[in-house]
Amino acid sequence: MKVLDLRCSHGHGFEGWFASEDDFLDQNGRGLVECPLCGDRVVQRLPSAPRLNLSGTRPAEPEAKTAASPGPDLQALWLKTVRHVLANTEDVGDRFADEARRIHYGEVESRGIRGRATPEQREALREEGIEVTPLPIPKALKEPLQ
Repeated sequence: MKVLDLRCSHGHGFEGWFASEDDFLDQNGRGLVECPLCGDRVVQRLPSAPRLNLSGTRPAEPEAKTAASPGPDLQALWLKTVRHVLANTEDVGDRFADEARRIHYGEVESRGIRGRATPEQREALREEGIEVTPLPIPKALKEPLQ
């Protein structure tokens, strides 16, 4: 089993486990490998070297984090936040814009909701003074995790 360091085109780093290099290339070529954070299927393998423990050597310096490459701590915090939102809001699906208006104008009890809205619907809500925030939910969190 090979553990490969991968990165999507949005800079999210993650690991993938494959039977071989050829297995990774085959799956990636067929679009089966996707980022667990954003679902992006444009994935590249990062160069990696085996770690050799040789006596007398100094420990490797940690890599500097860049804005394009958020560290695993930031990614874990983001996933924790998304899980919290999923657990504490009601999914109203395509009725999001209508339900947000009903809550805003006091027609129904205030509660946390999530759903789908087009960019035009989001802009119309903002113009009415209703704050909305797009939150991409990773595909892996929409289904049971195996």
